[in-house]
Amino acid sequence: MDLTVIAYVVYLLISVALTIWVARTLSRNGRIFLADVLHGNEQLAGAVNHLLVVGFYLVNFGFVALYLSQDDAVINARQLFEALSVKLGVVLLVLGVMHLGNVYVLNKIRRRGALEREQTPPVPPQGWTGPAGKGPWATPATGA
Repeated sequence: MDLTVIAYVVYLLISVALTIWVARTLSRNGRIFLADVLHGNEQLAGAVNHLLVVGFYLVNFGFVALYLSQDDAVINARQLFEALSVKLGVVLLVLGVMHLGNVYVLNKIRRRGALEREQTPPVPPQGWTGPAGKGPWATPATGA
């Protein structure tokens, strides 16, 4: 069998396995963040988590497929390892960036939810706008 085909097969096996592992890790641990953000709504957290994982799979598998092609033929074992190291290194970097991006977004959403819960209600109005010509802060008319 041609070494280029072996490089393709090894690249696909390792890339798919790594993508699945990272997606499962994100899914398992991201659900906790989502449940916190969604105020304990576990069903909604599960649905959002599933949608995020599907998007993660689509982006990463699409990248792995696009990055599969090899310009030069692999002739010996050295070129096989060099081709695999470059391809897998790029895939690992993309997975890492996607992972950090997901963690960043989840943390940003969680912080926004925490801020909303900690905010005090607004103070009641201290004045009203009056009819035209009576100034911007006219006191309200009392019906007596």
